[in-house]
Amino acid sequence: QVVESGGDLVQPGSSLRLSCTFSTRIFSFYAMGWYRQAPGMRRELVASISNDGGNTNYADSVKGRFTISRDNAKSAGYLQMNSLKPEDTAVYYCNFDFGGASYWGQGTQVTVSS
Repeated sequence: QVVESGGDLVQPGSSLRLSCTFSTRIFSFYAMGWYRQAPGMRRELVASISNDGGNTNYADSVKGRFTISRDNAKSAGYLQMNSLKPEDTAVYYCNFDFGGASYWGQGTQVTVSS
């Protein structure tokens, strides 16, 4: 089971930290990604991190503002979001991928508005 948390309504320029937990005994085997979907838009990849945390990738729109991380000992992943913009408004989803299996959470709403 994948569970996201941390979404909120914030003003532009604010920061938020999203968290994601995944109930599996082999958490460290899974690569992780954060995706988002705005109303009427396709779901897009925001950031990804390898199973051991050694490699990260970001969408151009969030580079320098968002940081993805994970703690394999806690079976948890995070997305630190700084300098939030109204265009970051979306439902954010956590995804875990390994060996052809893919697991999604229910999403957490992030709204950036003044």
